[in-house]
Amino acid sequence: MRQLLLKLANDKSAHSLSSQFRNKRFVLFKELFDALPKPVKILDVGGRPDIWEREGLCESELNCTITIINPEEIEINVPNIYVSVGDARSMTQFSNEEFDIVFSNSVIEHVGGYDDQQKMANEIQRVGKQYFVQTPNKFFPVEPHFIFPLFQFFPSWLKILLIRNFSLGNRTKASSIAEARETVGSIDLLSKQKFSTLFPRSKIFEEKIFGLTKSFVAYR
Repeated sequence: MRQLLLKLANDKSAHSLSSQFRNKRFVLFKELFDALPKPVKILDVGGRPDIWEREGLCESELNCTITIINPEEIEINVPNIYVSVGDARSMTQFSNEEFDIVFSNSVIEHVGGYDDQQKMANEIQRVGKQYFVQTPNKFFPVEPHFIFPLFQFFPSWLKILLIRNFSLGNRTKASSIAEARETVGSIDLLSKQKFSTLFPRSKIFEEKIFGLTKSFVAYR
C-alpha cells in the first residue's frame, strides 16, 4: 500500500496523480497569467526553478521574469529567473505591489503556526497585485507529506514515535527524537475556513479526488 501511495504522490513522474494535479493547477494559473499585460513580474514564494522550466511559461524576459524567494541560495541557470534569499513571513526587500502575481505551491503550511501563516499571507497580498497560493487540505484522509492515513490528527508523541522508527512517504526515519520533533513541528495543515480567512478577498478553488478535496488554491 505504501509503495502504491508513493507512486501516486511522486511529483517527478508525469503519470502520477500529483503531477496530474499540478498540471491542472497550472492551467488555472496560466489563465491568470495570460490575462496580464506583458512582461509579467512573478514572485515564487518558496519554490524552485525546475517547475518553471518544466512548464515553459517564462521562456523570455519579454514575456516575464520570475523572482524566487527562498531561505537558502539556489543555483539558477535560466536568464530570466532570479533568487532572493529571505523569509516568506517578512519580505521587506520587496515594495508594495512590486509583482504582478505572487505564486506559492505547498509552502504556507511549512512556515510555522497560524500567526506565522498570517504573516506570510499578509506579505503575499502586500507585494503582489494578484496571487495564486496552494496548500493541502487538512481534512483530506491521507496526510500528503508522510503519505499516511489520518497522520495529521495523531497526537504529537505518536507522530514523533512513528517518524523516529519508520520511513513515511518520501521521508526517511528521523535519526533522533529531536529531528523527529522538528519534523512534526514543521507542518501545520490548514482547513478551508482558516485558509479563506488568510486570503479574505480571494476565490477558493478546490482540487478534488474521488469527490474529496485534496487541496485548495486561493487566487485573485
